[in-house]
Amino acid sequence: MMREKSTTDFGFEEIPVTEKQGRVGAVFSSVAQKYDLMNDVMSLGVHHLWKRFTLEMCGLRPGHKVLDLAGGTGDLAFKQAQMVGKDGLVVLADINAEMLHRGRDRLIDNGVVSRAEAVQCNAELLPFADNYFDCITIAFGLRNFTDKAAALASIQRILKPGGRLCVLEFSKPLYQPLDKLYDFYSFNILPRMGEFIAGDRDSYQYLAESIRMHPDQEALKQIIIEQGGFDEVEVHNLSGGIVALHRAFKY
Repeated sequence: MMREKSTTDFGFEEIPVTEKQGRVGAVFSSVAQKYDLMNDVMSLGVHHLWKRFTLEMCGLRPGHKVLDLAGGTGDLAFKQAQMVGKDGLVVLADINAEMLHRGRDRLIDNGVVSRAEAVQCNAELLPFADNYFDCITIAFGLRNFTDKAAALASIQRILKPGGRLCVLEFSKPLYQPLDKLYDFYSFNILPRMGEFIAGDRDSYQYLAESIRMHPDQEALKQIIIEQGGFDEVEVHNLSGGIVALHRAFKY
């Protein structure tokens, strides 16, 4: 019988499992106000292209039910609400109240709140019925989950047969020169940007470290299949593997 791990990673730091949710929550509470601006600056706007590709791979149609998990400030959820139309439903979910409030405000300000709702919840214990959603998305959130296997199993439970999970996440660059350049940027430039723009160097140091601790493309594919219970996973490398989209199917 396997013993449950008592520690987990928080960036490069090994901490008790019971502390990670609070530590990650403090990071996102700190950066919530400048989160969208920092995304634009640190990716030079390319994150919009990554998310556009993700939306194209979701296969959304009018009337679909969608869950945007760890959806933060709601940029994906807003676009999804436009795609599913007046007969569809989009649930913007996040465990962090400050991020969720900003996402809810975006849905209200853009007039899609009639077919979208915001729910604060833990990805490991999702409060939705079995076989409910046609599509579930996670953009740059999976690496922050305390128990990825539990979260993926919870996601698989609430996804309809024939549904798909789209996980957009930082990954492992495919080419060594790009890998070295990306390391220099992540550990020398990114924390300074965080300090200058968001007034928070430590949170963006954690961001860089959490990316390095996240499973690479093939390892994450196996986790999604073996621990999440999904039947098929496609991997799409973007920007030379700096980011990857894993599209998983439940049959």
